[in-house]
Amino acid sequence: MVNEHVRILKRHVAENPPNYGSDAHSILEMLFSYYHECNNTDTDAVKAAFEDLYQRMHGMPLREMDRIVDAVCALCREHEKAGFVEGVKVGVMMSQEIE
Repeated sequence: MVNEHVRILKRHVAENPPNYGSDAHSILEMLFSYYHECNNTDTDAVKAAFEDLYQRMHGMPLREMDRIVDAVCALCREHEKAGFVEGVKVGVMMSQEIE
């Protein structure tokens, strides 16, 4: 009976894929997006690194600084998202090994 419900649910999801939002392609990425919204605080190390970046860009035109900072922020977010997703995967694998 349960197997039949699971089969029906899987078919329904396959026929009606979930909408993860505009910047997520999986449930894990969607979880990261929500996590990031609720925990969007930088550590002292991150703040210091950005301060160093701004010091190195001193004297550059504002438009050029914005272009660089936008690229750096996008890179940081993708790196953080990849770490979050892989961390969750490892956690799931560990929980399966414990059982």
